Amino acid sequence: MDEIKPFRIDIPQADLDDLGERLRRTRWAGQLPGGWSRGVPVAYLRELAGYWAGEFDWRAQEARLNTFPQFTTEIDGQTIHFLHARSPEPGALPLIVTHSWPNSVAEFLDVIGPLTDPRAHGLDPAVAFHVVAPSLPGFAFSPFPEPADERPWSIARVASAWAELMRRLGYDRYGAYGNDAGALVTPQLAVLDREHVAGALITAGLGIPTGDPAELAGASEEELAELKEMAGRMAGGSGYAPYLAARPQTLAYGFADSPVAQLAYLVERFREFDGWSETAEPIDRDLLLTNASLYWLTETGGSSSWTYYDGAAGMPIDQTAVPTGTTHGGPALLRRIAERENDIVYWGDAHSPSHMVAMATPDSLVAGIRAFFRMVR
Repeated sequence: MDEIKPFRIDIPQADLDDLGERLRRTRWAGQLPGGWSRGVPVAYLRELAGYWAGEFDWRAQEARLNTFPQFTTEIDGQTIHFLHARSPEPGALPLIVTHSWPNSVAEFLDVIGPLTDPRAHGLDPAVAFHVVAPSLPGFAFSPFPEPADERPWSIARVASAWAELMRRLGYDRYGAYGNDAGALVTPQLAVLDREHVAGALITAGLGIPTGDPAELAGASEEELAELKEMAGRMAGGSGYAPYLAARPQTLAYGFADSPVAQLAYLVERFREFDGWSETAEPIDRDLLLTNASLYWLTETGGSSSWTYYDGAAGMPIDQTAVPTGTTHGGPALLRRIAERENDIVYWGDAHSPSHMVAMATPDSLVAGIRAFFRMVR
């Protein structure tokens, strides 16, 4: 059961031909009034789908993913796919990085190189990492078994699987980083495997006020205004979360049958999380479509929503088991709140135009990871 098998992505050409044909034969909906306020506009999506069908080069992206050694192993009845890029630097720290939802290991394509081989990227080689990047259960090449396991995939269950994965790889001491869904897994992993985790770093999500008046005691007018502005950006939205928590199977039919339905859903989530402009994505278009292709080609659009229907969505837990940090933590007021129940040793103040930081501003994420683990390793 501890077997680790080499893995290489090799999508059958018939699957790519089918994708192109489905994109070209899309029956397009009419445009409702209201633009983005009613959902993804038809003109925008038609143009993006046209690029996917005609100009996007999956084989180039597949080759890029395959530059990193990949493996699969079975843990707790679930196939776990992971990238395992070892550093040439002596003394490199093992680091498990957990991707976000609705994303995939493609999220880390621009950061693995600088983390594993800093010398080749003009960075100090004294801080280097052996990077382990697993695909979350139900995502991409970690598909759910058939029939599906009826046990919920809680965040704690994922953390337990990650601890076992690092044990199988022979890593006795390692760091952990995560974004979004990965930011929920990372502190849980720290609590579960505190004897082996050197530090837990997440992008953001700590210190969010709960309504306790004591949390805002001593806050300046400027800080309160900043908090109000942040809350305004996070408020509202499309209401996708309650539906995913209640009826993910219903959406899964569209995800499995129509690449445009899958693409529209992913684009809307990315834009809703980030506040994209009307005309431009803050991340590379090919990277956006690599992620969409992974969802479509592995038929995991439905299964990837387990974080909602298994009740695992929310905010990261507080923990003092290991040192904690954030790469894009937000206002100083949030740090003060977070410090009440976390051992905060690093609070990055970098800014990114995107919730998907590793895709939009990879250099800022690499800098944050290196700064934090230089302190705790």
